Amino acid sequence: MIEPHHLSATRAGYDAIADEYAEAFAAGLSDQPYARAMLTAFAELVRGGGPVLDVGCGTGDATGHLHALGIPVSGLDLSASMLAIARRTHPGPDYRLGSLTDLDVADGSLGGICASYSLIHVPPPHVPAALAGFHRALRPGGHLLLAFQVGTGVRHFDEAFGHRVDLDYHRFTPDGLTRLLADAGFTTESVLRRTARGTELTPHAHLIARKPPG
Repeated sequence: MIEPHHLSATRAGYDAIADEYAEAFAAGLSDQPYARAMLTAFAELVRGGGPVLDVGCGTGDATGHLHALGIPVSGLDLSASMLAIARRTHPGPDYRLGSLTDLDVADGSLGGICASYSLIHVPPPHVPAALAGFHRALRPGGHLLLAFQVGTGVRHFDEAFGHRVDLDYHRFTPDGLTRLLADAGFTTESVLRRTARGTELTPHAHLIARKPPG
């Protein structure tokens, strides 16, 4: 089977920029109070409900934070180079290669899924299938945490940190994503939207949705 271009391009891009990316964002979540707050709320919601998977975990900031909160979490990412950094900087969780669009987990096996700035690399036509995959993998009553830049359209990069890349960053609106989640069988429970900070170009949002309990 031929791999979709967006997967191979995203993998190659992050493999190329992994070291520079990690250096640029070395502060991790230390300067992200809203992200920490939503991760903490998510942790309380999933606690005791089974294993959690951080899909598109990158350098492991969210994975490490959830692990520190006592959540049985593992990380999944396309990029071996990003995973190598995650293992060094946030040891403890298990990390493995994989795609959020093709989760290799049993139906109903997860208590929670975290997708922090990873769904943004999935082209809009593929998003419904990705959300359906999340729904399949979660146990009844399980929770999903999404983080994303707010807006419409796509921002393309053919250069990043001095490397040639082919990376697309898709924007979402909270209302639009809520509708897609409803179509996939989720109920959106909370949305936190904040203004752009520092050098950011767009507002950001964190959304928690739930698979119905029965």
